[in-house]
Amino acid sequence: MDLPYLELVLGFMILMYIFETYLDVRQHSALKLPRLPRPLEGVVSQEKFERSRAYSLDKSNFHFVHEAVTILMDTAILYYGLLPWVWMKSGEIVARIGLNAENETIHTLSFLAGVMIWSQITDLPFSLYSTFVIEARHGFNKQTIWLFIRDMIKGIFLSIILGPPIVAAIIYIVQIGGPYLAIYLWGFMFVLAIVMMTLYPVLIAPLFNKFTPLPEGELRQKIENLAASLKFPLKKLFVVDGSTRSSHSNAYMYGFFKNKRIVLYDTLIQQCSNEEEIVAVIAHELGHWKLNHTVYSFIAVQILTFLQFGGYALVRNSKDLYQSFGFETQPVIIGLIIFQHTIIPLQHLVGFGLNLVSRAFEFQADAFAKKLGYSPSLRAALVKLQEENLSAMNTDPWYSAYHYSHPPLVERLSALEDSDKKED
Repeated sequence: MDLPYLELVLGFMILMYIFETYLDVRQHSALKLPRLPRPLEGVVSQEKFERSRAYSLDKSNFHFVHEAVTILMDTAILYYGLLPWVWMKSGEIVARIGLNAENETIHTLSFLAGVMIWSQITDLPFSLYSTFVIEARHGFNKQTIWLFIRDMIKGIFLSIILGPPIVAAIIYIVQIGGPYLAIYLWGFMFVLAIVMMTLYPVLIAPLFNKFTPLPEGELRQKIENLAASLKFPLKKLFVVDGSTRSSHSNAYMYGFFKNKRIVLYDTLIQQCSNEEEIVAVIAHELGHWKLNHTVYSFIAVQILTFLQFGGYALVRNSKDLYQSFGFETQPVIIGLIIFQHTIIPLQHLVGFGLNLVSRAFEFQADAFAKKLGYSPSLRAALVKLQEENLSAMNTDPWYSAYHYSHPPLVERLSALEDSDKKED
């Protein structure tokens, strides 16, 4: 008996939307609470709390609208067979301009161009409102409309440059993969991930932001001394001009083997006037490196990627699957899109599991920084970053457990205090 794949996918999508909307409603109720959580009373100012509450509620209201529009569009696209229609029209356009529509790579690129145009058109109003209304209203947006448009054009240009060879390679691998398809696809994506992780910070990120060496001084010396004490192979220490786009702050590290780099947002330096607080944040990040969290996460992603391609290989030649979505042929890119839709429940389950692991890693990195003697500075930095970024102070436990890759501030401060008590 043929399975009703389309109906099952639509049912999964709607059920997940209902479940996640229920969590969103719980979180919205938590955000409306008029008082700080008891552990944060006297720690976070009332003025910052009121501002973070207003910001979080604005984002929550926007999220409800965005998700409702998204589920309506996604279900309509699948239910009314718009994907096969776009595939057919993209082939007609290829033939009309004198190219070979029978060439699957050319046909696929035409199809993806149409999808990209549609995505840009439908996403643009939400991006503009989020950036120039919500973020601007609460003092975060620093970019001009010209900078916004320029970034969008650069992103499209990169897609045009990088997309075709990647798509062509995937189609070729699927066509010749045979019984080893999953291995070949995983191998290609593994190499691609390594190449992109190498090239992105060197060639792509500088297209959008300016990276300058952290000036000589006490802060640089403290970070270099900390890295040396942990035998972290720090080669370069940068400051990125995040303030040209937003007041939000961050810090991260990247690089392979003996070529590690640390990047500080200029907003982080501005918000944490105490240098020890910035060093404490870096100690936390180095904790992830020392405890091999990055390696474990990368391995987990690779295993999941391989399993995903293995599942795709099993259904790759299922005519019923394609026909259920309105396709009489079996294009590679369409197979991948359909397969992604069929494993929606599994993707959400895996995402939940990865968030659990990520939160555990965050607690471990905090504990690592504490063992280095940065507990007071880390506490102060966490509170200050929470205040300056106007992050939500009240969180629903179900919502945070499902969505958050980082524990809420209350839980992180509590964990640091508990470790202090255990040591005492």
